[in-house]
Order: sequence, then structure tokens, then C-alpha cells
Amino acid sequence: MKKLIILSIGLAMACNSSQTTVSDGNKTVATKSAQTPETFAETITESELKEHLYTYASDEFEGRETGKPGQKKAVEYLKAAYEKLGIPAAQKNGNYYQEVPLEVSELPIGSLTIDGTEYALGENFLTFSKAQGTFNTIIYAGYGIEEGDYSDYKNIDVNGKVVLVKSGEPLDSNGNYLLSGTSKKSIWSNMSESLGKRLELATSKGAKGILYYDETNFSRFKSRFQWMKNNDSGRMELAKDEADQFFNFLINAKLAKAILPGIQSDDKPKKIAKKLDINVRSENDGIQSENVVAVLKGSEKPNEYLVISSHLDHIGITADGEINNGADDDGSGTVSLLEIAQAFKKAADAGQGPKRSIVFLHVTGEEKGLLGSQYYADIDPIFPLENTVANLNIDMIGRIDPKRTGDRNYIYLIGSDKLSTDLHELSEEVNTKYTNIELDYTYNDENDPNRFYYRSDHYNFAKNNIPIIFYFNGTHDDYHRPGDTPDKINYDLLENRTRLVFYTAWEVANRKDRIVVDKAAK
Repeated sequence: MKKLIILSIGLAMACNSSQTTVSDGNKTVATKSAQTPETFAETITESELKEHLYTYASDEFEGRETGKPGQKKAVEYLKAAYEKLGIPAAQKNGNYYQEVPLEVSELPIGSLTIDGTEYALGENFLTFSKAQGTFNTIIYAGYGIEEGDYSDYKNIDVNGKVVLVKSGEPLDSNGNYLLSGTSKKSIWSNMSESLGKRLELATSKGAKGILYYDETNFSRFKSRFQWMKNNDSGRMELAKDEADQFFNFLINAKLAKAILPGIQSDDKPKKIAKKLDINVRSENDGIQSENVVAVLKGSEKPNEYLVISSHLDHIGITADGEINNGADDDGSGTVSLLEIAQAFKKAADAGQGPKRSIVFLHVTGEEKGLLGSQYYADIDPIFPLENTVANLNIDMIGRIDPKRTGDRNYIYLIGSDKLSTDLHELSEEVNTKYTNIELDYTYNDENDPNRFYYRSDHYNFAKNNIPIIFYFNGTHDDYHRPGDTPDKINYDLLENRTRLVFYTAWEVANRKDRIVVDKAAK
């Protein structure tokens, strides 16, 4: 799972008992009828999960860092597994690899000037990509918000322009937040989500770039910028066409007030006749990486898709040569997905194939900023998002959260109720019917400071209004450390949790009607 990284929405995660998912009684029932999902769930076993994981999270795979040789071994392993199962590639050309073009940009250098006064990168503004240009007008768009009947863009044209916006959200005459009509802030006041929404909105309006004034967070990001500078550290991102590249700068009070002296109290959008010259330089190194995608076509509704995902990458080798094997993060999710694929294939071979198509999506670059899932969802969805009924995302399900008390046979569920009451209720019913794992919603709380909902690959589906469930065991002392090794996985729990995901997928794929979305994406 990915740690929060600078100026990207972004977005870290990670269970011991001999309890099994299916009781002896259930096994007896399953053997009586090939029609029951228990028959196929029983093919998901501790021994096979362990066999996969001791290979996938071995030193041979060198920590599976994005674009490095270990990651190439990982995708080869996954491709071979699907070929052995007889599950075809998702792409029409028969290639299991969905190429994801990435680049690592050096920390840029340079400055910008406002009416001839120069402001230094790293002091008065921050950015992590190159940008060039001269603009004679800056468009002030207040808070840069558009929601419902409220829009800061209503009477302004920002096409081809640079937009200045500030953090926060408007208040009414009674001191309440205008969007909620109460004293409660909206998502637009939370930087980890709202910055991305502001960038997306400005881009959709045709803006060339954005100057974002957030004095509260500027010093925090400035410290990160300085750390990257001192450690000669670049940033990995999806490769962009330079001609279409949108830039975003985080600016401090000095620069913001040089453009608009009354910015803190002035909420009215307007044109500002200031000349802006930008000269920010950086070199980018291209990196080729791959998602691995297979599909099992549905028997009755082949053009509706359930995506089950996990990330195939980890963080590689430390500076002193220690390998971060990533057995839990996310070796556990990866091998879980392979076992789920096997169970569905056995069902299909027995004439019990899923009614809807199931996409098995192993994404790259999660640790670098959810890049593989972003590429699939935002740039090249192999199957149409409008026909994607749900995403079940598995990221760290092999261990126990040491901070948690209670039954060890648990799983944290995140996001099941965010977009769809239907999916949440289905998830609860499936667990009661088949597995009786304790479903813990601790990290589903909107006020959870960890913000896990925004920190794994499901989020790139959720932001596109696709219902999701994120399965997660919580973090532990070996998270993103060399100690995350296969011997520390609780394989009985990994089996239980994998079967829960399988049963949930079975119900989503085979129910009469697709999952209903009754809540708006945030």
C-alpha cells in the first residue's frame, strides 16, 4: 500500500488462528451439489496461497519495485499463472501486459516572475514538474470550487489561462459553510482530496495551470521539497505529452499577495492584469511498467464487468542492500487474486461460470502514487467504466493489526457504503451466509486521520462513481520494511479473507441486477 506523497492525492496498510472459513458441515453440503459456490471456494487453500507467496515475495523478486528487474519477474510470474489457468488476456491482442508509460522527473529548478519581480522555486512556490510560459493575465477563481448551484467559474473564462485559487470554502452571512449550510466543512476543506478536485476542475475548464494558495500546508510541503532536494530524489508519475501538460504550483502568502493583495478576504473571481513569466526546468527519465490483466467472460452479461484488483509492486531494495519482500504489501493481495481467479475458472469449467465478466487486474505503481490503476481508470480502461459494476480491491490481508483488540478472524472493510447501499448490504449478507468474519469498519470513518479510503487502487474507481470495497488488515511494524516476509503471514486468515472476497465477487457477478449506485462520488 502506498504512503501519502506530496501534492498528489494520494494516498499504507496490513493478521494468527486455525479457524477455517468453511465448516465440515458446509463441506458436506458443497460436495452434494456442484451448484453451490462453496465447492469452488474450497479450492482456495492455505497451502496454495503459501506456495505462491513464498515465490512471489522471495528475494529473487528483489522487492518488485516499479520498473526494476524484480517487477519484471513479478509480471512474468502472473502472466504464466493465468496462462496455466487458461484464463485469457483482457486485451484483444492477447497481451496480458497493459503497458503503463511512466517517467521519473528530477526535482525541478527555476523561478517565476510577477511584473518583473522574481520568486524562487522552493522558497515562495513549490512544484514537482517542469513548466514554461508567459501570461499577461491571471484569472482569480476564488476557492476554485464548483458544486451544485455554486461555481467560482460561473462568469469567467479560464481557457488557456493561469488560474489563482485559494484553499478553504466560502461562508454565508451567518458564518456557516455555504455548501453545507451548516458549521460542517465539506470535502473542499480537506487538502488530501480537494486539491485533486480543484486541479481536475481547472483542467476541465481548459486552464493551462493553477496557482494554489494554501498557507496552512505550505510549510509542510516545503519541508518535503527540501528533503527531496537534499536527497536528490525525483518523483514518478504517468508520462505526459508536454504540449498538453498542466502545471500546478503551491504558493505562499508572499507570492499570493503580490498577485492579489486582498486574497484572504476577497472571494470574487476576476481578471488580474499581472504579467507572469514561468521558467521551471526539469529532466525526465522514461520508465516502462505494466499492469497484468486477465478476464473471464460472463455467460449471460458479458458486457458488464466486475474488477477485482491488487497491486503487484512493492518498494524494492533499501540503500544498504536489504530487500523489502512485501509479503503482506501486497503479496498477500496478489496471491489472493490468483486463487480467486482459479476458483472462478474451475466454476466456469464445471458449467457454473459467472454471469458477468470478471476482470483480474494486477496494477503496477501503487507505491508510487496509484499510477497503474490511474492509468487503467483515467486513460486506458480496457473495458468501459460505465459497464464496470464494482471494484473489489485487496491490499494487505495476510496479517493482524497489533493495535487492534478482539477476534483475530477479522478484516477491515473500507468504502463499501460510500457509493452504494446495495453493495454494502450485499457484502454484509455474504459474510453472514458464508464466512462469519468480523467486519471492522474502523477505517471507514470519514474522520479517520489515516485516510485509507484515498490510499489504495480502489480510489481511482471510486472517483469515477464505481462502487468499491477495500479489504485490508491494517498496518504493522514490518510495513514498508525488510521484515515483511512470507513466514509472518497468517495463512489461515489469508484463506478466510480470500474466500470472503470470492463469495462477494460471486454474488456481485451472478445477481440479477447490477449494483445500484445511490450516492455521489466524493
